[in-house]
Amino acid sequence: MNLSIIIVNYNVTELLRKCLSSIHRFVQDVEYEVIVIDNNSPDSSWKDLATEFPQFKFIASEKNEGFAIANNKAIKEAVGEYILLLNPDTEFEAYDMKGIFDFAESKENFGCLGLRMHDAKGGFLPESKRSVPDMFNSFEKLFTNFKKNTSKSYYRNDIGEYEVAEVEVITGAFLLMKKSLYEEIGGLDEKYFMYGEDIDLCFTLLRKKYKNWYYGKASILHHKGESTVKDLKYLERFYGAMEIFVDKYYKKQKPIQHRLLSAGLKLRHTLEKNKIKRDSN
Repeated sequence: MNLSIIIVNYNVTELLRKCLSSIHRFVQDVEYEVIVIDNNSPDSSWKDLATEFPQFKFIASEKNEGFAIANNKAIKEAVGEYILLLNPDTEFEAYDMKGIFDFAESKENFGCLGLRMHDAKGGFLPESKRSVPDMFNSFEKLFTNFKKNTSKSYYRNDIGEYEVAEVEVITGAFLLMKKSLYEEIGGLDEKYFMYGEDIDLCFTLLRKKYKNWYYGKASILHHKGESTVKDLKYLERFYGAMEIFVDKYYKKQKPIQHRLLSAGLKLRHTLEKNKIKRDSN
C-alpha cells in the first residue's frame, strides 16, 4: 500500500462527497486507501457516504475531540507507507500522484510536502507556502497588508506559485509524509484542538533536520472558508492555537519575542472580537 488518505469530517457532508469523488476519479496511479473519521457531527448524513463509497473506511468518534486527536486516531488504522492529511473541503485535480511520490523518494531527509492550493475562483491561496511564525512576520501578518518577498516573510511570496521549493511550513489541508516519520515525531500535538497543529508539525520536522517541500507543479482545489463559521468560537480556537505555539517555542527560549508575540495575538483577537460583536448588533 503506497498511500493512506486521512480525512477528518465535521458537518460538511456535501463537501466531503465532492472530495471523495475527486479521489476516486483522479488517484489512479498508486495503491491507496481512504480513512474518513467523523468528529461526532450533529448532521449524521455523512453515514450515507459509507454506502456510496464502500471501498473507503469510515470511523465514527463518540465525541469531538479536535482535529489533531482525530487524525492521530485514524492514522493508527492506516497501512500505507505514506499518509496524506486531507481536508474534506478539498478536491483532487488531474495530476501524476506517482510523480509526487517519486519526488518525495528522491529527496534526502524528506519531511513533508504540500501542493499549490487555489479557491473555487482559481485564486492562489498563499498559505500553501509559509514560514515559521516569528516576531517580525507575525506582525506583518496580523497588522499590515504589506507582502514582503523574502524567505522569512509569513507567506513565501519570493517563491512562485508554480515552483518547487524547500519551505518551512505547508498547510494541513494537504500534507504528505511517511507514516513511520509521523509516528517517530509523535504525530500531531493533541494540545491543539483546531488550527496551528500543521505549523507545529512542520516546525518539529525542521528542528529534527528534515526538509519540507512546496510542490507547485500540482494543485488542489480548496473551498476555503466554506466549512468554517467565522464566529467568536472560531476566534477563540484560532488565537488559542497561536498562543499554544508561541508558549511552546518562545516562552523559555526567547522571552522577549514571546511577550511581544503574545501581546500582538491578544490585541488582534480583541479587535476581531469587537468587530464581530459590532456587526451582530
